[in-house]
Amino acid sequence: MSASTPAPRLSLRDVSYGYVGTSANVLQGIDLELAEGRIVGVVGPNEAGKSTLCLVAAGLAPLAIGGRLDGTVEQDGVDTRTLSAADLGQRVGILFQNPVTQLSGTSVTVYEEIAFGPRNLGLPLGEVATRVEWAADLVGVRDLLPRDPARLSGGQAQLVALGSVLALRPGTLVLDEPTSQLDPLGTRLVGDALADLAAETGTAILMVEHKTDLLARMADEVVVLVDGKIAKSGPAAEVLADPALPALGVEPPSDIRLRAALAEAGISFDASWGPALGVQAAVGARE
Repeated sequence: MSASTPAPRLSLRDVSYGYVGTSANVLQGIDLELAEGRIVGVVGPNEAGKSTLCLVAAGLAPLAIGGRLDGTVEQDGVDTRTLSAADLGQRVGILFQNPVTQLSGTSVTVYEEIAFGPRNLGLPLGEVATRVEWAADLVGVRDLLPRDPARLSGGQAQLVALGSVLALRPGTLVLDEPTSQLDPLGTRLVGDALADLAAETGTAILMVEHKTDLLARMADEVVVLVDGKIAKSGPAAEVLADPALPALGVEPPSDIRLRAALAEAGISFDASWGPALGVQAAVGARE
């Protein structure tokens, strides 16, 4: 590895995984690397194994839920099977698809909810407060800090759950559809916040996301998962513009769909029409 190439924060080598009580593997032969400051998006049809990939990448499978893991999963060069839950929690943060299941259920305010993780790390109260305010500002929930977490909307709960993960400041983030319950404005806020986080702090982000317009704006690379196997991977611009994407069960970004519709109608695309950016331009603007 050259001096200019960052060492991988997360590495999966020939990884296969099957749940307890099943004979078939959900993941098969997965090879994936995530370097410092990089964002890798994961797309694929339903039942492709995307959520399972998140559990394996975060070390929760098999540590917390059991199952059969073949191959190697490493965080910062350390095999996740050798790490305790506490060690994993400080290295990698995971956001589940349903944010309500991730809230502690013990906090009476959003402030206390976001502070829950940092307090469990034994940090000084001043550092806890700094992290809570930083995370709340990053995901735009500062005005929710006095609220009862049990009385949040689905979108608000998703932002609070993300803020709680960010407050731990892990080197790697594994996010399972972090914008699924957010409107377009909330989706853009989260996308911009995560892109800035990766660029400014070197946080590595693995993100399952069905909103390919969002990945076109923020991801460096995209992996297409089909039937538990990587069907396609590479630079985001190339993968998201691949005409084979719909056949793999993935909806291309809106500008790609627009170009295809225009071509089918015999109309040539004029880039000056804007404001829609091409995938290449959107990705290139971030690099």
